[in-house]
Amino acid sequence: MDHFPLSWGRPRNEAVDLYSTYPIHERQRHGQQHDAFAEGVQRTQQPLVTGTSVLALKYKDGIMMAADCLASYGSLARFKDITRLHAVGQYTLIGAGGDMSDFQYLQHLLNDLMIDEYTSDDGHKLGPDEIYHYLSQVMYARRTKMNPLWNTMLVGGFKDGQSFMGYVDLLGTTYTASTLASGYGAYIAQPLLRKAVEGRETTLTEEQARAIIQECMKVLFYRDARSLNKYQIATVTERGVEIGDAISSDTEWAFAEKIAGYGGQP
Repeated sequence: MDHFPLSWGRPRNEAVDLYSTYPIHERQRHGQQHDAFAEGVQRTQQPLVTGTSVLALKYKDGIMMAADCLASYGSLARFKDITRLHAVGQYTLIGAGGDMSDFQYLQHLLNDLMIDEYTSDDGHKLGPDEIYHYLSQVMYARRTKMNPLWNTMLVGGFKDGQSFMGYVDLLGTTYTASTLASGYGAYIAQPLLRKAVEGRETTLTEEQARAIIQECMKVLFYRDARSLNKYQIATVTERGVEIGDAISSDTEWAFAEKIAGYGGQP
């Protein structure tokens, strides 16, 4: 019997046993001497476990970025302790929305890149601008091969006294700005960030930037069904990358009792 669900109800092709459902002696009789999966390693064909919005802004001392800790399995809020912020080297930070397995793949790529850079010992260090362009080329190359990485990445960093922020999506689209948001945050939080930050990048303190980020994360929790009231805030300054512990916002839902159709209202 073929125990692979996708084959149920279909006639079996005796010449092909893609999923190793035959006993070993039958596989050898059909010319298959090894595991059918040995040469079948593939990347994500569609996003399954996904994260939602990432927010980022510039302030006078550097970059601040935030992402919640939820990774959803479709409509199921499955994983609630996921870190979607990742330090690359000493002065670069990336935040990922989209498929989490593809994000893990990108983390491996970047870690290998930083190891190669360190071992070359040529006196140069990759900064946020170089990481930003590297990711854009990786995304574009994968898209042209019809096997895209289902991610939107925000890149922030601090190098030579200058802060940098950039956006890269699965198509290789890139742009830079003083406020960035991915996912649903691009519709809900981006206007709030622009109103609060643009024109104040050189005067905004870290405390003020944190208050803005926290307010935007609270709004996303109210409005985005795929978000979670548990998130991390990270900063990149001349001191390096600092990723904080998970925190929660104080939220208020009592107003719903006075809305028709909710609570005790008919």
